[in-house]
Amino acid sequence: MRFQVRLIGALIFTSLVWPLAGQAKDNPAKSTAGIKKVEDIVIYRDEKFYAAFPSIVSRPDGELLVAFRRAPNRRLLGEKGYSHTDANSHLVSVRSKDGGKTWSREPELIFAHPFGGSQDPCMVQLRDGTIVCSSYGWAWLQTNVASRMTNSLRHGNYCFLGGYLVRSKDGGHSWEGPIIPPPVRGETSCDIFGQPVPAYNRGPMCEGKDGRLYWVVASNDLLSKRRTATHLMISADKGKTWQYACPVARDDKITFSETALYETPKGDLVAFMRTANFDDHTVVARSTDDGKSFGAWQDAGFQGHPHFALRLPDKRVLLVYGYRHAPFGVHARVLDAECMDFAAAEEIVLRDDGGNGDLGYPWATMISKSRALVVYYFNSGDGLRHIAGTLLEIVEP
Repeated sequence: MRFQVRLIGALIFTSLVWPLAGQAKDNPAKSTAGIKKVEDIVIYRDEKFYAAFPSIVSRPDGELLVAFRRAPNRRLLGEKGYSHTDANSHLVSVRSKDGGKTWSREPELIFAHPFGGSQDPCMVQLRDGTIVCSSYGWAWLQTNVASRMTNSLRHGNYCFLGGYLVRSKDGGHSWEGPIIPPPVRGETSCDIFGQPVPAYNRGPMCEGKDGRLYWVVASNDLLSKRRTATHLMISADKGKTWQYACPVARDDKITFSETALYETPKGDLVAFMRTANFDDHTVVARSTDDGKSFGAWQDAGFQGHPHFALRLPDKRVLLVYGYRHAPFGVHARVLDAECMDFAAAEEIVLRDDGGNGDLGYPWATMISKSRALVVYYFNSGDGLRHIAGTLLEIVEP
């Protein structure tokens, strides 16, 4: 379950689509838009678990750390299907010391929420090596109790707990927290204790040139219609405390959420947002004044969600996003350094062999001067959800 209803819409192509999914390593695809697909890999797969919503960072020594949400495989236990709310979901990580060729078999625990299941561990690595990871949770309550939670965001017997963060100073081997951020101004949804839910988001925050940490979060400003707007929070102490900055995007009909934030070389903050009630179109908002305000949001002209923006060695930007329309998979675009050409940039298909729309949520990192690794969760034929990746070679224009 996500915060929005699933959208149905026609795919809008503004350019050519490349390459075919499952391209073999010994038969590399033709390069396009500055990248070339090398191969698809499996990072974590275990028949007992539903694994989803990964993020990745590359450590200074080259080690790769992938965090994801892991829950029991309910089908294996005789239940009908999968759910994105699970009281037993928790945050874990795996590692690779050889550029993604092999991965640690047994995941390390990042955090298990004391009151419910955790979702979407979103890591950012700061310049001093600190890793900040944001997440949020759902609490399962008995039916007679959940039914009384009329001021809470609910999914059946699950009530929303809001967001939290954890921090690591030793490469993800140990974590401090949870850190509970303040709620956004005007938040209407309350947690199981009757308090406004703490700020939350699924998507990357960014460390600015000024050393501050910028985070676009969602807020329910109209609980009766489950409509979320987005807002900017800023931390001046590496994620320990947070202050409200400004609204990012709000509309009377359109819902905004799951925002990826990116700082350009000139210092603009660019927010790539998921939408509901807008035919699954990506929208973009920009701040040119260090997060004091954002200009009016723009329709990016293409479908897909959510997003991750990675700076390439030549300062161009690799924008990756999930694609939950047939054929299901993961798409990408290579943007100019200031992210001005998002609508005109060529759309690239990294995967189109997914079993259904329960996949995607990509994240990316450079693993060498010429290669990037995109991670996401995936399924084939509506089978087991697992963590996968696509290795890309960066081609200079």
